[in-house]
Amino acid sequence: MKKNASITIVVAAVGLFMWSALATPFSKTFNNPDKDRLLIELISYVLNRGHFDAKTLNDELSEQVFHEYLDAIDGQKRFFLQSDFKEFERYKYRLDDQLKNIEIDFFKRTFERLTQRMQEVEEMFPSLLERPFVFDKDEVVDLNYQEQSFPSTLTQRREKWRQQLKLSTLSILYDKIKEDEKKADQDASYIPKTFEDLEEESRAVTRNNMENFFDIMDDLERKDWFASYLNAFVLQFDPHTNYYAPEDKDRFDMSMSGKFEGIGARLSKRDQSIKIVDIITGGPVWRDQLLEVGDEIQLVRQEEGTAVDIRGMRLDDAIKLIKGPKGSTVYLTIKKVEGTVEVIPVVRDVVVLEETYVRSSVINKSGKKYGLIHLPKFYIDFKDYKERNAAQDVSKEIAKLKSAGVQGIVMDLRFNGGGSLQTVVDMAGLFIDKGPIVQVKSTGNRKEVLSDRDEQILWEGPLVVLVNELSASASEILAAALQDYKRAVVLGSKQTFGKGTVQNVVDLNRFISNSTYGNLGALKLTTDKFYRINGGSTQLEGVKSDVIAPDRYSYVEVGEKDEDNPLSWDQIAPANFSAWKGYLNYEEVIEESQKRVDENPIFQLIDQDAQWVRERQEDYLVSLNYDMYASEIATDKSYAERFDPIKDYKNQLSFTVLPDELSKMSNDEVFSEKRERWFESLSADMYVEEAVLILEDLKPGFISKKPLAKK
Repeated sequence: MKKNASITIVVAAVGLFMWSALATPFSKTFNNPDKDRLLIELISYVLNRGHFDAKTLNDELSEQVFHEYLDAIDGQKRFFLQSDFKEFERYKYRLDDQLKNIEIDFFKRTFERLTQRMQEVEEMFPSLLERPFVFDKDEVVDLNYQEQSFPSTLTQRREKWRQQLKLSTLSILYDKIKEDEKKADQDASYIPKTFEDLEEESRAVTRNNMENFFDIMDDLERKDWFASYLNAFVLQFDPHTNYYAPEDKDRFDMSMSGKFEGIGARLSKRDQSIKIVDIITGGPVWRDQLLEVGDEIQLVRQEEGTAVDIRGMRLDDAIKLIKGPKGSTVYLTIKKVEGTVEVIPVVRDVVVLEETYVRSSVINKSGKKYGLIHLPKFYIDFKDYKERNAAQDVSKEIAKLKSAGVQGIVMDLRFNGGGSLQTVVDMAGLFIDKGPIVQVKSTGNRKEVLSDRDEQILWEGPLVVLVNELSASASEILAAALQDYKRAVVLGSKQTFGKGTVQNVVDLNRFISNSTYGNLGALKLTTDKFYRINGGSTQLEGVKSDVIAPDRYSYVEVGEKDEDNPLSWDQIAPANFSAWKGYLNYEEVIEESQKRVDENPIFQLIDQDAQWVRERQEDYLVSLNYDMYASEIATDKSYAERFDPIKDYKNQLSFTVLPDELSKMSNDEVFSEKRERWFESLSADMYVEEAVLILEDLKPGFISKKPLAKK
């Protein structure tokens, strides 16, 4: 397939190319010595000229910035008082004017007051931990902070902290009691500790947690809080536009290098909870299979010392506690998606980059062979496209699967968060003769249709694409193109993630020559939007599967539509294309597959599990009575057992490596273990099983006379 020389867009959480229109030096001279004001003016300049859908600074945006910033610095409403909020409110409709005039009065006032209020709480909280908590009272704490107001008085704030500290102590106490009971069961000579002794130990842990928390807060500098203010502004444009302070930019550059040192998971803060939003293939969390997307991290404990409560902590500060050197162990107290709480040890490591590359397997069923291609991301070497890229590697895997005699291929794009658009276009061309793949509209309404221009086809047999709610960006483009052509049956979630935008990173230092302010950081902003060849955007709506199969994320807020300030869905004129004529029974196969899924008792159980997960996540009330707290945990665990058949499920498929990997499995124990673990997970995968049933049912309508491409 010929490469489209005009393709320079990256479809990922972030891009790597600077927007060309901003390549010229910033012309204005800055005489104001205040770096904060300089950053506001620079960021406003870049947003106004570079963002795909630049917003007007008005009262509506001002109000959004106001609430976003207060939520970022005190979302649990633990520090500010109602009187502070009333005082700040006079700025609610004036922040647009302050941003236009490069004024920072609101930030200065809130920062100074926050510093004061945090100091008050730091001096106050130890007194709340001097006496034992009473855990036999009927008391409930509400964790729905969005619906709460700031405390009206110091007394109300003190009571709020008392409840929070009691909850933290209760959580620790529960774990200590269970641990003590386990010791007693294992050792008949062990003398259990009293409830009072364990309560005292738990309060000591809570006290240490809070001391650690305030140590971290005390280490933060003014510039750290100002970065939060800047992000409260830029996030109003869309959820993927962010300001990176110099330290954050360094961390971003490290992540883009392909090496992730730590637990191997990406985290996000939503509703004042720090949750896992992505598990990096090849990392510790992925290997041990102990965590999943949607799990909430509550406490973090190092190999030495006590656990630190990260609930309410800034995301960056929590990440610093979770990260650590290779080989060290971090103990995470996890609230699972279904509501149960566990302490899970994770041995930190460096994620092996190789595991982010494509891999394939032969699926064996009733004497027939099918191929499975797993693609974690759409990777590319930006310095040399020919060096290594996802499309090139997929073409190699297809060639090997064809040599192995497979009769159909499953392309697995589940949990694939995106990558290079160039690889998407090239990859789609492996399955069609020629034609448009995606339409791109850029800043200034410039429109481009990216097409495969090579008539040769590498694979013309049956094809199924697997997706889920976390298939995003580039994954959605490939799935959408193959769906629009009716080239593949898309099997998976009701819809994919719904990220139909591209971001580019702009180095703010490039606009200022001989700056005396040091490193200014960078701005990631949205510059382009994708459209299917049928004219519809993938933004918000994502790709709706041909065959909808429920999963644990069916009712959880994980998509673009659940983010704040996402760009809207729209459509443009469709591109000129013709549907694939290679199947005789395309619609019938989809109908039969959907019927099988709907009648499958395992899929029905998965849907029930997903609904229960949603119900648990919507329950914000927690009892502070020990017996009721323990009873609720026991009830959750008992209820969760009804879904054990999902974990115990085994399909009727077997999986083998391709011939070229046999010798590697014999000589490389680590590689062999990774493949065996992968095959073990595939043997319990009902989605792959249904995909194979679809491949069996699809009847090719013709055999192309065109020569197969050496792509």
